[in-house]
Parts: sequence; C-alpha cells; structure tokens
Amino acid sequence: MSKMKVLVTGYNGQLGYDIVRELKHRNINCIGTTREDLDIVDKEKVTLYIKKTKPTHIIHCAAWTKVDKAEDESSLCRKINVNGTENIATMCDELNIPLIYFSTDYVFGGNGETPHKVDDKVNPLCVYAKTKYDGELIVSKLKKYFIIRISWVFGINGNNFVKTMIKLSQDKNELKIVDDQIGSPTYTYDLSKLVCDMIMTEKYGVYHATNEGFTSWANFAKEIFKKINKNIKVIGISTEEYNAKAKRPKNSRLDKSSLVNNGFKLLPSWQDALDRYLKELNIEV
Repeated sequence: MSKMKVLVTGYNGQLGYDIVRELKHRNINCIGTTREDLDIVDKEKVTLYIKKTKPTHIIHCAAWTKVDKAEDESSLCRKINVNGTENIATMCDELNIPLIYFSTDYVFGGNGETPHKVDDKVNPLCVYAKTKYDGELIVSKLKKYFIIRISWVFGINGNNFVKTMIKLSQDKNELKIVDDQIGSPTYTYDLSKLVCDMIMTEKYGVYHATNEGFTSWANFAKEIFKKINKNIKVIGISTEEYNAKAKRPKNSRLDKSSLVNNGFKLLPSWQDALDRYLKELNIEV
C-alpha cells in the first residue's frame, strides 16, 4: 500500500488532526487540509485541488459541528455539511476514489435503550443531524465508501467535553449536567487507528465506531473529576431542564456488530481511553 496518498479534509479538527498523525506514523503519504487550503464549499476549487493532488483515498473530516449554532445558521451548516460533501463525493465518483465520511449518533431520534444498528430507521432531530444524514445519502451513492457514525468525541486538538469539565473544575465546586442522554465517549486517537486500518481494506459500507461502554454526560463528568482528583458535586438534570437550542437524542448507544462482522477490532473502553487522553494532556491520573 506504499503508493497510497490520502487527502484528509478538516485537518485542524480533533479527528482530522489525529488521523493525519496516525497516517504519518504509518509512513503513509498524506495531505491534511484546512479551510484555508481547501474550501470544500467551492466546487471549482475542490475539483482543481483533487485533480492536482491526485489522492488515492479521501478521508472527509471537515464539517460544521456547532450543534446549537446550526439552528440559527442552518444555511451555512447545510452548505458545509451537504454541499461541501457533495463536492468531494462528485470528485470521488469521477476519479474512482474511496471516500470515508463521518456521520453521527444524532441521525437517530434516540428513543429506548437498545443500541442502534447501522440499518435502523433514522430520525434526525436537529439541523446538524439532518445535514449529516443528507451527507450520508450523497456518499452512499458512491461505489467505494465508508460511512462511519461516531459519538461524543474528544481529542488533543480542539475543544471537547473533557477539556470543558477540566476548565470548569478550576473555579466551580458544583455543576449541573445532563444525565438522561446515554452514549459512548470516543477518543479520536483510538478512532484514527481504526480508520487507518479501514482504508487498507475494501470492506466498504456503514459502520458505527465508538469506544466501548455506555454512560451519561453526568457520569462521564464524575469520572473525569475522579481521575483528576477534583471534588466537584455533579447534579444530574434532564435534557428538558438543560434546554439546549438543538434537540439531541437521549439514546446515543451505537451497535458495533458491523465492525466485528468485518474483522475490525473494537476500540478500548471509554474509561481506558479517558485515562490515556488525560496523560496526553499531561494531567496525572
């Protein structure tokens, strides 16, 4: 696979950063682009850039991810998540390039307690979720694609729940955190290894990929505070009480049997991932 050349969009995001780092670690030729290098919304630029750089694979991490802000800026969110994805997918179709696209647990309405299977009926509840699912529909028309639904990500590069909790723990001794949304915190370092394994194969299709185990945001926060030795009182509140602008699913559990069935290794537990992440942040655990 030494002739591989991988284009990674959204290099400055949590996932894109770790994927480029892992590709380099494996000595795979790669190009990480930010919006300054490649504006995915500009169809002409996308066409020229891909024809010029001639990638063998594209890993599409660039996306609008500000979930609540998307409710107010829906047309911009749609431009990036749908039109941008279409521009990339069009070139993949034309040049027969496999495309990896990242979607989200939010495509499911999230009722019940059973983990969602890859072919379960979707019910996106907010603008962000709808645009990510519309992106899925575009990508799924290609001959060679991986659609990977992920959830609750945290990584070294960028903001996330873990970093927010650490910051809040510096001057708060009590926090109200949602306790009725259940999902799997996922470390982009672990995810990037899986993604790089996937592109070595032709096992195309839809996958769910998260660290193992389920928890609530409130219990996730408690685990963070325990590991960093901060005595913070966590008060669990309902989704309704939190009253975020965008609707979020209460059940974000994802079934990962598609990974197992295709011979991919499941990721470590989210607790193990959190330990290693805190060490990466240079915080003693």
